[in-house]
Order: sequence, then structure tokens, then C-alpha cells
Amino acid sequence: MCGILGLLLADASIDASTEICDGLALLQHRGQDACGIVTCGTKGRFYQCKSNGMVRDVFDQQSLARLPGAMGVGHVRYPTAGSSAHSEAQPFYVNSPYGIVFAHNGNLLNTAQLKRQLDSESHRHINTDSDSELLLNIFADHLQRTGKFRINEEDIFTAVQAVMLHCKGAYACVAMLAGFGIIAFRDPNGIRPVGMAVRHTSSGACDYLFASESVVADAAGFVDWEDVRPGEAIIITRAAVTRRHCAASVPFAPDIFEYVYLARPDSVLDGVSVYRSRMAMGDALADEVQRVLAEKNVTVDVVIPVPDTSRVAALELAQKLHIPYREGFVKNRYVGRTFIMPGQQMRKKNVRRKLNAMALEFAGKNVLIVDDSIVRGTTSKEIVQMARDVGAKQIIFASCAPPIRYANVYGIDMPARTELVAHDRTEADIARAIGADLVIYQTLDDLVHSVRQFNENIPRFDCSVFTGEYVTGGVDEAYLSGLEQLRKDNAKGVALGANAVKPAGAAVNGGGGEQMGGSGPLNGADDTVGLYNWRKQ
Repeated sequence: MCGILGLLLADASIDASTEICDGLALLQHRGQDACGIVTCGTKGRFYQCKSNGMVRDVFDQQSLARLPGAMGVGHVRYPTAGSSAHSEAQPFYVNSPYGIVFAHNGNLLNTAQLKRQLDSESHRHINTDSDSELLLNIFADHLQRTGKFRINEEDIFTAVQAVMLHCKGAYACVAMLAGFGIIAFRDPNGIRPVGMAVRHTSSGACDYLFASESVVADAAGFVDWEDVRPGEAIIITRAAVTRRHCAASVPFAPDIFEYVYLARPDSVLDGVSVYRSRMAMGDALADEVQRVLAEKNVTVDVVIPVPDTSRVAALELAQKLHIPYREGFVKNRYVGRTFIMPGQQMRKKNVRRKLNAMALEFAGKNVLIVDDSIVRGTTSKEIVQMARDVGAKQIIFASCAPPIRYANVYGIDMPARTELVAHDRTEADIARAIGADLVIYQTLDDLVHSVRQFNENIPRFDCSVFTGEYVTGGVDEAYLSGLEQLRKDNAKGVALGANAVKPAGAAVNGGGGEQMGGSGPLNGADDTVGLYNWRKQ
């Protein structure tokens, strides 16, 4: 899960870095492991700063001042495969052909085949385990095949078509060509989100933005937000905006988990308000809760959400059932999202740092706790125990999403199926596992209707984490087993140790001999490899 952003300003004398940084801060919920910005200055020169850490830790006034240029690409990352090494912080860069910067959100399914092809046929070196570097090099390779001194939009569309033909999986991408413009494209199924918006300047020209979510456009004063369509590529230069469908038609199937948890409530994705969809989830869940409580002859005294994602749904549920709604958990806003924290022990440790239960809302009451979903069960179990510790009499745990029983292969870190609390368990088993008296799940039909009712033009959603049916195909048991081995928490821990990740805030490739992940062989590499960069003192 990542956040991507591209910005092109009409006035070439204004630096884009500050606005890109502000936009990344608005996408921080999509990735807290690493972030980066690359800008394009005069004469097509790229400037970069990227590192492990949060946006606020990596960028300050000094760092942004060293990123000149009116055009740039930004990225926030949570690793779903590979490692958390500095070398995998994005955006990535290749100098040939033409100078390309690339940021990506998603996950490819045929990486091994693509790596072999790049090695044997194109003789391109892949320096990391990141799918983003792989996508970049495939794109670059097909641009290079034009053999032209200077390329045009037609050449770029041809290269994107080749990417979509060869790359299987989910990807939303933003790229920048030195001195040319910015590009965005989206996989043929439209699984991962990206959109564009425009801002009219006082001179009558236009600034252009690509971003994972519409909230970035809203905050920066951009208008006319529209989603990049599935299989579409959009090229923006200061002269023109050009767009084309570049893939064979396949079912449009955005990931429904974006609406359940990943996206901000104030975003609109594929024409659907995330806020309205979560209201609808609460409304539908109320019916299921009412049915199950009547069947079990259980009464509820209070509805309490797990902040923040489930608040909208919990309030709607409480209003429909005429049950008091209370904020029983107080959130420490300075602790990150536990779902996207690497490491089971880290997630567990941070639940109590993140939330505090108020006894006056729990003591002696039958409590209905509402959360957006139950994934590993780590957070849910700690939350239930916190409620018991402050005197809750009976705890019913309601999930706005159905049971998550299958791995996600499209860019969300849901690792081994055995780590999912619902895998091979009944609802009664799950209740025992998390320590609740009763667990109630939203039905899949109700979840799909909660989102689709706001855009009937979406024919289906990727619901693979609930059903095990993958919209792209190409996912078998061998693939899942290999992916789980790569992603499991202990494997990630080994990778972290092997790469000796440094503290947040130290920019890569700026001294001290740290090698930069990116473009080309690093045999005996020194600090002259890659882009101009700097290091905080």
C-alpha cells in the first residue's frame, strides 16, 4: 500500500517541492515506512530526497529548498514485498533513456518472469526487490526501443501499452520524463486508485496534479478531479494534456478494501465518496447486528467505535438501532496506523500506546465495539482486553467488512493466510480467539451494495481477501505460498537486519558511502552514482 503524487506547475519559476511535500503528508495514511520526492529543475536535471521515515521527519525547509523545479513526483511507502531498506524508498530513477522518474502503488504477479526477460533480452540490471523498479525498467526499455533522439506522446503511449501487455497485477503509476512532463497510468482492472485535477492560475495557465486520492486536490485548491480510467494513460506537458486507453478491455474491479479502510473518508474514489460508503456500511451492518442480537437474545447498552476509520459507520449504526453512541476509546494521534506497521510484535505493542479505554463508558455495560475490519486479530484482541480491564460486562465485536480469510496480492500487506484470524475459523472460533463474547460480520453482498449504490457503473469489485477469487487471474497455490514466504513477518525482519536500515531522516545517496537503490550496476559504486542529493547534518 502506497501513496503516489505528480505535480506540474505552469510557472516554471516556482518550485513544486513544498506542494508535493504537503500532498504526501495528506497521503501519509497510505504508507509510513518511507517517503521521497524527485523534482526536475533547469536543463532537465533531477534532484531527489528520499529516506525511511514519515514525511515530517524526512522533509524540512532546508531539504525542500534543495529540490528545485516546477515539476516533480512524490511517494509514501509501506512495503508489501521485499524489504524496508533505504534502497527501496521511491521514487526510482533511470538515466536511460531520456531520464525517467517513477512511483508506483500496487503489486505485480509475474515478477520472476519479468526479471528474467529484462536480464536476458534487455540486459537491464534490477538492483532491488521492488516491483516499482521493475515497472520502471520495463517502461524504460520499451521507450528505448524507439531509438529516437527525442520522443513524443505517441512513443510514450506505445511504451505504456507494452507495460500493460507484459505486467500482470495491480498498479497505479506516476512517471516524469526529464524536461518533458508527467505521466500517469492505471492497470487494466483499475484495482489501485489514481486521479488527476487542474488548478487555474491568475495568468490563465493551468497547474496539473496526479494523486492517489482526491483529498490532495481539495487541499491544494485543484478542481475537476477525475479518476484515471482502467487501462488509461494520461500525459501532461506544458503544451497539452493527452490521454489514451492502452489495454484490452477487462472487467473494471477497484479494490473494495480502499473504501473499508485504506482511503481517507474525505476522498472520492472512482466516483464514490468514501464517507458516504462508510455510512452505508454502518446502515447495512445495523440490520445484521439487529438480526444476530435478536437471534442470540442479547441486548446492547452502548455502541463504541474503534477510532478512526470505523467512526462513520458506528455512528450510523447507533442511530439506526437507537442505541447510545459513545467515544469510549481515546486515540493518541502520534502513533501510526497499526495495520500497516511492520512486525506482529510492533503492532501488538502499539495498540495500547495508540488507544486508551475510558472506564466510565464501559463499566458494567454490554458494549458493541465497531471496527472497520478484523485482519490478524492482534488489534481486536488487545481492544477487547482493554474493554474488559475497565469493566465491560459483555463485549460484542462488529466488523464493517466480512471475514478476511485470504491473502491480498495487489499491494496490501496481508501476509500468510494462517496469520489471518478468520482463516479456517468460524465466527464462534474468531470470537474466542479475540476474547469477545460474540463477533458479527457484515455480509459481502451488503458491503458491495454499500459502495456500488453510489456508482452503478462499477460492474464489480476486487473482493479477493474475502472470497479468494482474484480478478486478474494468474494466482495459484504455488504463487500464494511463495508470496507468503516473502511477506511473513520473520522474513521481513531478516531483510531489515540484512540491509542495516538507518534511522529516519537520513537521505540516501548523500555521503557516508551508502549505496543508492535505483538505476544500474553498483559494483564498487561511490556517491557519484545516481542523482544529485544531499544529507541532513
